Amino acid sequence: MARRKKSSPAEDLIELLAMLPWWVVVALALLSYLLLHQVATKPLTVTAQPGQLSTMVTQRFWKGMASAGQYILPIICLAASGMAAWRRKLPEGLITDVAQGQASDGVDGMSWREFELLVGEGFRLQGYQVVEMGGRGADGGVELVLTWTGKSGGEKFFLQCRQWPAYKVGVDVVRRLYGVIVARGATGKFVVTSGRFTDDAVGFASGRSLTLVDGLKLVGFIR
Repeated sequence: MARRKKSSPAEDLIELLAMLPWWVVVALALLSYLLLHQVATKPLTVTAQPGQLSTMVTQRFWKGMASAGQYILPIICLAASGMAAWRRKLPEGLITDVAQGQASDGVDGMSWREFELLVGEGFRLQGYQVVEMGGRGADGGVELVLTWTGKSGGEKFFLQCRQWPAYKVGVDVVRRLYGVIVARGATGKFVVTSGRFTDDAVGFASGRSLTLVDGLKLVGFIR
């Protein structure tokens, strides 16, 4: 899979805020404006007198940052709230498309983000509590943490979802991903792909607390 291009700090902040409920992000937008507006409009407490110059420069700096931030930060928050609302709605459409057979090639044509949302929603509909943990790099990181609450209490599962539509996923890849998540400690682990797993990869997972879910199994799982 091709590496994703580096994102800007603003994009990273939007991505982080979008993990929150949209109404929480809207509240943060309003709160950030009120707090920064108060700083931006507050009069300077010192003047350019000997011994106070550095304090005045510091106050002017923060006043200038607040003047710009009182508009920039709420805009970022509102953009994130829109993304958060869209993300809550998008998985439902993806689930419907797959369940009704509109995705004729399974999940191969989805973007990496759509695939990740589809996987999270699929497990959520099965009764798991799903928390996104990131892991946007080309190679690893736990994307989802699943919690299953049963008679024995809460059981935690780590899930890696990777979009490999063009070829079979070999044992080396599965072993590497297993190594990433095994040290974190969990009841079980999932590796989900839009592609396929080789027989060696399936053999490696056998006998371990590791469940492999390929594209065909994922579609059947959702349906």
